Amino acid sequence: MDAVAEILRLYAERGAAAYFGEEVSMTEHALQAAHFAEAGGAPPGLVVASLLHDVGHLLDAIPDNLADWRVDARHEEIGSRWLAARLTPAVTEPVRLHVPAKRYLCATDPDYVARLSRASVVTLTLQGGPMTRSEAADFERNPFFRDAVQVRQWDDCGKIAGLRTRSLGDYGALIQGFTHR
Repeated sequence: MDAVAEILRLYAERGAAAYFGEEVSMTEHALQAAHFAEAGGAPPGLVVASLLHDVGHLLDAIPDNLADWRVDARHEEIGSRWLAARLTPAVTEPVRLHVPAKRYLCATDPDYVARLSRASVVTLTLQGGPMTRSEAADFERNPFFRDAVQVRQWDDCGKIAGLRTRSLGDYGALIQGFTHR
């Protein structure tokens, strides 16, 4: 099975599940993040990264109810590893770094925490809380840190019940452009 078909199948099988305490499904959240990336003029790789940033949630068994979470699921690492076998670093690195980007923004933007959804505040604690100054400085040295911050911001926007977006299949050709050749 090719990478695009595999991704589409995964979302078809597991993407209808609720997105942990939000009013959208996993697929709706993914499509909304990609929608906001496109609306923001993102390059194609960041649109795909925004679309697939939470694919790790679809790959691993985690509690459906946010109240049942006791440890971080490390979905960004699970998802980026799975994607790395299929797609290029232009997509997989921002996916891998989107949780550290949340921690970074909490440490560097005094208004950011207030904009997080209730579910994101809960997971922030499990993910280690805001970065220290040293962690933030290390994060800024990563060549993908700016991309990850952008993906994280589009991730934060993608939680609107009823927002109309393109369909997942509409992104097939765009995803294909980032597959290993």
